[in-house]
Amino acid sequence: MEYVRLGQSGLKVSRLCLGTMNMGTPDWKPWIFDEAQSEPIVRHALDAGVNFIDLADFYSTGVGEEVVGRILKRLTRREEIVVATKVGYDMGAYQNAGGHSRKHVMDGIDGSLKRLGMEYVDIYMLHFFDVNTPVEETMGALNDIVRAGKARYIGVSTMYTWQLAKIMQACDRNGWAKPINMQLQLNVAYREEEREMIPYCLDQGIGVSVFSPLARGLLTSDPNSTRNQTDFFTAQMYGDAASREIAASVARVAKRRGVSPAQIAQAWVLNHHGVSSMLVGADSAAQFDSALAALETKLDADELHELERNYTPCDLINDYTAGKRIAREARPAQGVFADNLDKAA
Repeated sequence: MEYVRLGQSGLKVSRLCLGTMNMGTPDWKPWIFDEAQSEPIVRHALDAGVNFIDLADFYSTGVGEEVVGRILKRLTRREEIVVATKVGYDMGAYQNAGGHSRKHVMDGIDGSLKRLGMEYVDIYMLHFFDVNTPVEETMGALNDIVRAGKARYIGVSTMYTWQLAKIMQACDRNGWAKPINMQLQLNVAYREEEREMIPYCLDQGIGVSVFSPLARGLLTSDPNSTRNQTDFFTAQMYGDAASREIAASVARVAKRRGVSPAQIAQAWVLNHHGVSSMLVGADSAAQFDSALAALETKLDADELHELERNYTPCDLINDYTAGKRIAREARPAQGVFADNLDKAA
């Protein structure tokens, strides 16, 4: 296993981070593993040298933290692992059940620590940017959480670059703890964060951890998996022709190498300049092993060209564009141009 410092902090994390969204209870989503099914995967990751564990209170509406917390307590010592959890999405149907108000952030950390059975988390992360709460309110609360010892560091996830800049400016003005980690979506079929977010993080000394390296399963060449058949976000985010062509290129490179498409897709992410750690949401030890193999997989110029040649710009994937993204395909003409398409040319 390789280890890196997260951004300019002194915190060392494994280049593979165990994602746990698939651990908790299938009552939440049909592809979620229960505790007995999850434990062998966690054990395998720890045995491979992983020390970075990613959670969120939202996963299985809290049950994920309970399940993973119990497993970690059985398998490892607290000081040997780096535990990150996130706050923001609704945890109930009542007022202040979500968002990044001081009330919910404070309630959130206490709830997460209780479910995890821990005295602190290593990184407490905003799951998104709450446009309805003043940034000073949110970051002041996170700073107080760090000062109280309930979190060692803070982090952020999935937002526009200008929103992260706003957070950093507020922390600078007030002398508050700054984020050391940005968790974002990046894969060979979605590269929009290369334009501003990753360069900004490099400039500001913020570590980058990547989720969805397999484009929610698209790049595994297994469209019939349980998740791909039940997770409508996959089609919404990666249902266009360009994504399908990119998946075909991944499969082509993998076939030439004699390895799995997942290994090639993960290798592309791990070899990406600016990526500190890659989340792995494995359903089995064998799936996790493809990520381990990807750590040692170097892609040559011809392979990179094949993987990247079909990429075209697309709308950002985040909470603010959900249900509004335009697929990377030509849209039909409308209005006067629909009636006079030939003349318009």
